[in-house]
Amino acid sequence: KASVDLRINTHSHKTVRVAEQLAQDGFSTTPTHYAPDGLSLDQRKSLKNYPLYLQGAFEVQDEGSQLIAVLSQAKREEIVVDFCAGAGGKTLAMASMMRGTGRVYALDASASRLEALRPRMQRAELENIYPMAISAADDERVQRLIGKADCVLVDAPCSGLGTLRRQPDLKWRRKPEDLRRFQAVQLAILRDAARLLKPGGRLVYATCSVLREENEEVAALFSENHTDFA
Repeated sequence: KASVDLRINTHSHKTVRVAEQLAQDGFSTTPTHYAPDGLSLDQRKSLKNYPLYLQGAFEVQDEGSQLIAVLSQAKREEIVVDFCAGAGGKTLAMASMMRGTGRVYALDASASRLEALRPRMQRAELENIYPMAISAADDERVQRLIGKADCVLVDAPCSGLGTLRRQPDLKWRRKPEDLRRFQAVQLAILRDAARLLKPGGRLVYATCSVLREENEEVAALFSENHTDFA
């Protein structure tokens, strides 16, 4: 079974203190193996109404997702773009890394998914996040960000085959031809997102797939056509 991982909001809380409080309240945790500010619950329990959660001390987020935010190396006062933000889990993580400074633009084609981010922003007391529902890469608001970002994260749509512990039925719902379709979409999004970077900026590409077709191959295809990236 998939574990229940928590990412501590280091903008306002200390990981050690949160772990201590959880233990006092009967929630046994173990530090995540790789994510620096993560805790894994030793037993599955609901935290939806737990006071520390309501105070914004942590978000429930898989360790793998936490690590993507870490790879962004988001720093104070930077301009960061989460190009496929969804409900904003990684957006929140990067904004916390930046200690509430700078700007994190959360872009997504789904306005309803972005709406789910707003109460989470308020709970985490992060005011450096700017959600933007966009219709396409040529959206006027996206155009205004071209050449300005220190970091762009592309957590691209994918087959989801890295999430089989949570969605085992995907093994039967996905078809081989899906992979090329996803690869074309991933490459197009990556090309659009790369334009937002300023010289010296960082481009982070991630999927929740474990397949080469959606990961290494996309990175290689992008690199072949963008020799200004290293």
